[in-house]
Amino acid sequence: MPFPVNTADELLHWCMKTGMGISEIVLENEHSWRTEKETKDGLLNIWKVMGECIYRGCHAPGMLPGGLNVKRRADALNKKYLSGKTYTDYNSWIETIKLGGNNFQYTLDWVSCFALAVNEENASFGRVVTAPTNGAAGVIPAVLMYYIIFCNGKSSEQIIQFLLTASEVGSIFKKGATISAAMGGCQAEIGVSSAMAAAALTECLGGTQRQTLMAAEIAMEHHLGLTCDPIGGLVQIPCIERNTMGAIKAITASQLALQSTPDFAKVSLDSVIKTMWDTAIDMNSKYKETADGGLAVNVPLGLSEC
Repeated sequence: MPFPVNTADELLHWCMKTGMGISEIVLENEHSWRTEKETKDGLLNIWKVMGECIYRGCHAPGMLPGGLNVKRRADALNKKYLSGKTYTDYNSWIETIKLGGNNFQYTLDWVSCFALAVNEENASFGRVVTAPTNGAAGVIPAVLMYYIIFCNGKSSEQIIQFLLTASEVGSIFKKGATISAAMGGCQAEIGVSSAMAAAALTECLGGTQRQTLMAAEIAMEHHLGLTCDPIGGLVQIPCIERNTMGAIKAITASQLALQSTPDFAKVSLDSVIKTMWDTAIDMNSKYKETADGGLAVNVPLGLSEC
């Protein structure tokens, strides 16, 4: 690759040396394997699958399988927020949502709904995009949909830029720590997905390279120590709602970074990645996707043993 990257500092080095944005560095590196058209077509296909997943999840009522009797909520929320407005397909649905404006509560409601929709699809064996995992698959689609609908990031190039930046941040976390809840607890899944989304949104909203990495650091810093304790061993409680929290934290982290001066930041992205890994090593195994601790043992559901 023309710009080898294993750490955030290395990524920033190449950005400063070339003057390119993070997404541009990633695109140049991708040329080592495929043409620019192939890379961009692949990314747009990823977004197509994400968008279809959100749409399906917002139009699928019923109960989730597995025995916990968890009711799907995205469908009912979609109907409530649109208040009887009609549409015919995905594109007209997006336009209908846009007509509702962009006040804080309306935006917050929809971001949460998008994230719920994806992870309800995941819990129902639907098709999702690992971002970076299935259990954390709702954060990046929800934040990207927020960018498209409420920040007017509708062009193909803007979507590509978002996904390129997100992917590089996820790659750095994977190289320096882990993206597996079985190894690091949920900080490694929701935390990483939130950092990826925060960085991507920040670059797309005009943030500098340093602000972009700062956003990723802020998002992860406030997920440190997050355990993975799925009730019944299913990726439902608290996993589905946790994606909404990760999405909102990503947007908040982006806004903080965009209004900040990274030169005065006390914590770097590399230091927070190392801290996440140190925390993962110290974390008791019962909080690592085993369903042997936390909510998994403190919420009595009367489930029969296998």
